[in-house]
Order: sequence, then C-alpha cells, then structure tokens
Amino acid sequence: MLELRLVQGSLLKKVLESIKELVTDANFDCSSTGFSLQAMDSSHVALVALLLRSEGFEHYRCDHNLSMGMNINNMAKMLKFAKNDDIITIKTDDGSDTVTFMFESPTQDKISDFEMKLMDIDSEHLVIPEAEYDAIVRMPSAEFARICKDLSSIGDTVVISITREGVKFSTKGDIGSANIVCRQNTTVDDATVIEMNESVALQFALRYMNSFTKATPLSNTVTISLSNERPVVVEYKIAEMGYVRFYLAPKIEEDEPETSFV
Repeated sequence: MLELRLVQGSLLKKVLESIKELVTDANFDCSSTGFSLQAMDSSHVALVALLLRSEGFEHYRCDHNLSMGMNINNMAKMLKFAKNDDIITIKTDDGSDTVTFMFESPTQDKISDFEMKLMDIDSEHLVIPEAEYDAIVRMPSAEFARICKDLSSIGDTVVISITREGVKFSTKGDIGSANIVCRQNTTVDDATVIEMNESVALQFALRYMNSFTKATPLSNTVTISLSNERPVVVEYKIAEMGYVRFYLAPKIEEDEPETSFV
C-alpha cells in the first residue's frame, strides 16, 4: 500500500505545472526514501528528474517499491481542484490500477476525492552520474526567467558564458543581437554567485530554457551547472524536501538541431 500526505498542497501543484509542458506520460517511483520521477521530453533532448523525500511528507507509507504510470496533464487537471492551502493525500493499493487523490481544507470542513486510472508506461530509467562541473551559477530564479523570456523575443538560442567576472546570456536573431551580463555579487542576499574551475560557453535552445523556468514558483534561487560538451543542469530546490532538475543537451552549431540527451 502507498499513502502520502502532504500538508503544503500547493507545492505538488507547482511541481506539476513546472513539468507538464515537457513531459506527457511518466512513471512516479515510490520507495521508502521518497517519491521521484525521471522522464524525457518526446525529442529526447531534455530530461526531468524530480525528488520529494519521504521526511518532507506529514505521513508517508510505502510498503514496497512501486511505480505509478500517470498522464501528467490529467494529474495536473486533478490537482486544479485542490486549493493552495489544501492538504493532499495520494493513495493506491497493491495491484490496483487506480490512484486516489484526496483534498482536505485546513479546517476539515470540505473533503474531495478523485480517482484516476494508472497507465502502463514503458520508460527507460537513465542512471545520471554525479559529476563535477566546470562552472556553477546560483542566481535569483525570477531574474533567470526574465532573461530567458526577454531573449526569446530576439533569438531562438542562448549562449551562456561563465567567467570569474560574471555570467553572460547572449542571443542573436533577424532584428539584431542581445547580451545580458549578471556580475558576481556576494554582498547581498539575492545575488549571483559563481563557483568556477574554468570558463565555459555553451549554446542552448531558448524554448527549453523558458519551459524550465515554469519551476520558478518553487524556489527563489536557481542553480545552473555547466561543463563543456555535457548537458546543462538547471536545478530548483523544493523547500527542504528535494528538487526538480532539468538536463538539456547543448546545441553544437547555430543552424543544427539540439544533440540528443542519449
């Protein structure tokens, strides 16, 4: 049996909103340590990894490891019925082909439950090795979202260049070019902080970056990890519970398609 009770219902809603544009169907893997997901977009260019640790739930029961195949858009539709301050409980029994979502108001004066059919999804589970990155940038997530949105009005791709002075986001298109530099600043709270072993410059599709920024409501800070010839990792921490990470393969040349993640 699986039973998860999450007091911050809005958190799960934000998680679903952040990934539903990229992922259609996915397996949610449940174990004694947490609730996780790993899925690729249809073009195999981007990968999403989600972890919600068991200790972050008010109640967490998972008798044995199980995988629940769900349509992300349908799950997001279910969660729209929950108010932001509702308590969300997710339940399924061993061998069941359905999952139940229960929403309780904080005052317990309204309880709703919805049942959704599970899917049999054949998905490849990639092992993502922990890696050392040449450069890591931590910056305000709202600032990163604004930059990606602004640059996409000029070009289709962004070159992210990191030096000790700062991180530069560049694009070019039919109407011209744009460069935005965020300098390292450790004197204020919401600052851009850079850890660097060597300078890096890689190009990515802006449509994916803009999709990743749907996770902005989950965290005030975004961490961008870069190494030459390796997928970028864009990470949003989820309170004290875990994270959602987006991996994106770099583009090799301006006119070439993205390289595949696998």
